[in-house]
Amino acid sequence: MKNDSQSLTLRECLIGDRSFYRHVAIVVLPIIVQNTLSNVVGLLDNVMVGQVGTLPMSAVAIVNQFMFVFNLCVWGALAGAGIFGAQFYGQGNMEGVRQTLRIKLVTGLGLVLVAFAVLLTCGSNLVGLYIADGTSAADAAATMDYALSYLRVMLPGLIPFAITQAYAGTLRESGQTSLPMKASMIAMGVNFVFNCLLIFGLLGFPCLGVVGAGIATSLSRFVECVIVVSGAHRSTERYPFMAGLYRGFAIDGALVRNVIMKGAPLLLNECLWSISQATLLQCYSVRGIQVIAAMNITGTITQIFNEVFLSLGNATAILVGQELGANRMTGAQRTAWRMISLSVASCFVMGGALAICSPFIPHIYNTEPEIRMLASEIIRMSALCMPLFAFANAAYFTLRSGGKTFITFLFDSCFTWVVTVPLAFVLSRYTSLPVMLVYLFVNAGDIIKCAIGFVLVKKGVWVNNIVGD
Repeated sequence: MKNDSQSLTLRECLIGDRSFYRHVAIVVLPIIVQNTLSNVVGLLDNVMVGQVGTLPMSAVAIVNQFMFVFNLCVWGALAGAGIFGAQFYGQGNMEGVRQTLRIKLVTGLGLVLVAFAVLLTCGSNLVGLYIADGTSAADAAATMDYALSYLRVMLPGLIPFAITQAYAGTLRESGQTSLPMKASMIAMGVNFVFNCLLIFGLLGFPCLGVVGAGIATSLSRFVECVIVVSGAHRSTERYPFMAGLYRGFAIDGALVRNVIMKGAPLLLNECLWSISQATLLQCYSVRGIQVIAAMNITGTITQIFNEVFLSLGNATAILVGQELGANRMTGAQRTAWRMISLSVASCFVMGGALAICSPFIPHIYNTEPEIRMLASEIIRMSALCMPLFAFANAAYFTLRSGGKTFITFLFDSCFTWVVTVPLAFVLSRYTSLPVMLVYLFVNAGDIIKCAIGFVLVKKGVWVNNIVGD
């Protein structure tokens, strides 16, 4: 393994040929389109709810943090099976791919039950954590009412979301990314239409405000799920692993144990990481309810610009995983470094565009000028840190592709809880630094994470075929 790594020149490691980038484009472009459309759906919700007022927008931002935790827990729980799915597909083992999808379905629906239990019993207490002590009683009560109303109508959408992620993840692992992309495009249209109808009461529909936004989002998730599931089962020639998926629904016990061993650190990682992001927002929220609104605007906008490097990270896991499953170890290392360099390079373009647009984007929201100005400043800080985020993200997916899930757990969520969260806690509560500088210093801590990721990727500790037998 060491000799293979040394045989690669610097140019071969960092820059690919036309066939490489063509292959990357085939895999990553549909993922970028799909995820960007999903983020545009979130932007539509935020902008339209923002037209109703600052308090409804803040309430939606709070609930969306809970949805974010759930989404990442589902993603992390399915990722363990996904590592095996990508390598099984590279090996040509369709029964292995089929069984990993079954594991995903059972795991995803189990997490839905857990989410229902937690959010229905503890929803008001969780929302209360984000309402600053200095908030007036009237504003606090209104924010709580908006948040709980929105939460109730968002809950049914968790079911189709989990099913869609199981199917779409398996399709991506096989290199088939167009069907999930098409489903997201249609879902975005459904969400936009029903947002207009239900938030503002157009064409005789009731004017429901934040409740209407939640209904539209849940409805769009059901539509997306139906399209992905029905499309996958209609094309068993294109997706051979779908044939007989529910026939007997057998899952090999040894595979389940292996998935649990590899997947448990990923589930724990995504759960802890998503909770850390919610905790970071809570740290910023001690500076006032206006900060939540500004952070909501920032998060929604930057997620769209971040989607290129985030999708390249997903593509890294797919492409490197297939190389490892086929026992092309040198090819896996070469692909990993090329994807890392491509991810970082993309951020100089997207980060520059985000910085240029930062003064103008917040004006699409109907909120106070101070909140728009604060959002613009935080967006610029995010653009500055984007290359750091890209390197860390690509390194994470590279480590994960070889099944080194405990290392990724230490690299990702442990780092966040040991470095990022304490830094945010101290700076937000015990300094008088402006919020945008607190945000910058907190995220600049990822320099340490990037250095660790570079060492781990270079050492090749992740180069591992976990389905060889």
